[in-house]
Amino acid sequence: MGTPDFSVPALHALIAAGYRVAAAYTRPPRPAGRGKISRPGPVHAAAGAMGIEVRCPVTFNDPADVAAFVALQADVAVVVAYGLILPQAVLDAPRHGCLNIHASLLPRWRGAAPIHRAIMAGDRKTGICIIQMDAGVDTGPVLWREETEILPGDTAGSLHNRLAALGADSIRATLACYRDIDRQPQPVAGVTLATRIDKAEARVDWTRPATDVDRHIRGLSPFPGAWCKIRGGRVKLLLSREAEGTGTPGQILRGTTVACGDGAVELLCLQRAGKRVMDASAFLNGMILKPGEHLG
Repeated sequence: MGTPDFSVPALHALIAAGYRVAAAYTRPPRPAGRGKISRPGPVHAAAGAMGIEVRCPVTFNDPADVAAFVALQADVAVVVAYGLILPQAVLDAPRHGCLNIHASLLPRWRGAAPIHRAIMAGDRKTGICIIQMDAGVDTGPVLWREETEILPGDTAGSLHNRLAALGADSIRATLACYRDIDRQPQPVAGVTLATRIDKAEARVDWTRPATDVDRHIRGLSPFPGAWCKIRGGRVKLLLSREAEGTGTPGQILRGTTVACGDGAVELLCLQRAGKRVMDASAFLNGMILKPGEHLG
């Protein structure tokens, strides 16, 4: 049960380990692209290519959808970035319940955007937890935990890919010794919520310290993408690093180095509206930024 790219490695891992996948549940195809043509999501496409039955209920409010799930008589459901709330009848249907692959070290970062929030908060490590799902949001006991370091140059994209692979390895390891695993209740201390990224928070606030601005840019890359105004046009900022220099917030110091409330950041990858992603040197070939001008 999954929808985006993050879910696909787990599906492949289950097949490679020899498990019989009775069905793949995923969100319905959504209109995309300029023609707004409905296209299957990554899990839908991957499962279909492997000959696995794909089911796309809009919600589980229809008793017929719940009954169809129960009729599978599954041993276990593996849930990863599915996108639908599962009612208790679905959680209880598989013989061993529903296992969720969650991209954080619970109870830190429960919720929709754990990868983005970990980078934006400056966490030094994150990881994967396999949890036995209950009625709460990411509140169930932990069966398996794997950690990984958040590297100084990590973006949400690079960390996403590393955690997707780690999640696939973790679910395979969990299922291999499922009966012998001790379920660890999550502690009450340390609970934080990874609220969904609101596009309104993507605009860069140059008055913040450089450390925060750098984390903000990397934490929102590649989607939805932090942005600022350059000469009135909106530009996405997709990679950065802290740099030497001081000035008024938003001031160009040199090249693509911008002053923040404390310190400065160097913008490494940028994207103008309707253009491809460019590194700093390519961007400056098309738009020379003058020292002293300000970004909005």
